[in-house]
Amino acid sequence: MVPIVLEVTCSLVAWLFLYVCFCYWNQHRSYEWSCRLVTLLHGAIVTCLSGYVALSDGPWPLTHAGSPNTSLQIHVLSLTLGYFIFDLGWCLYFQTEGDLMLLHHTLSICGMIMVLGLGKSATEVNAVVFVSEITNPLLQTRWFLREMGRYHTLLGEVVDFFFVFLFLVLRIMGGALIMYAMVTSPDPSWLLKAGGLAMYIVSLGFMVEICHFVRRKMLKKYRSWTSLRSVNAPVKTNGHLTAH
Repeated sequence: MVPIVLEVTCSLVAWLFLYVCFCYWNQHRSYEWSCRLVTLLHGAIVTCLSGYVALSDGPWPLTHAGSPNTSLQIHVLSLTLGYFIFDLGWCLYFQTEGDLMLLHHTLSICGMIMVLGLGKSATEVNAVVFVSEITNPLLQTRWFLREMGRYHTLLGEVVDFFFVFLFLVLRIMGGALIMYAMVTSPDPSWLLKAGGLAMYIVSLGFMVEICHFVRRKMLKKYRSWTSLRSVNAPVKTNGHLTAH
């Protein structure tokens, strides 16, 4: 257990050091800019690592829930746990996030600590990390595009589409499959099952927010299209079309 604590501590120090470096290199930017750079880098790295563990290295999370932790799973979760501790501390200090995000971070930290302490169930938790973090780089890219005034471009539309698509397909649908495998398996701890269900409910809360966002965006596009159509429509005068 001591080596795992040391590994998590090193991970926390590494993410904090990286944040300090980004703050130094981007002194003309806000602290949130530097924090989101760390989040973007973490999302990209952990998505690749957890994806490799879940899809290639194994074991398969849908059939081996509750299996003993592998060394690679421990490394990935230790790296992720260190980041989540850093990010939760940052969010609490700067008070930038709402209750739903704080609950998400708290449940994630508790779940990873439990799995690393028990020595099992990293298989399904690693899979949850994968389906959760794969949309994070896109989420941060949206924020950076807004800050740079480039969100309302084709690139912004592409990022929004893939963010919503991957969230619904992987985090909601894929997450449901992982949760079903975890709940129906006799091996995982009942406390971990309860925590997993709570995490999925949080994801559903995020989904509601995303659906509201999509609805607002589609209504805005529809109103813009109808307004443009009315401006370009030919006007009739005494039964004849006026010339433009």
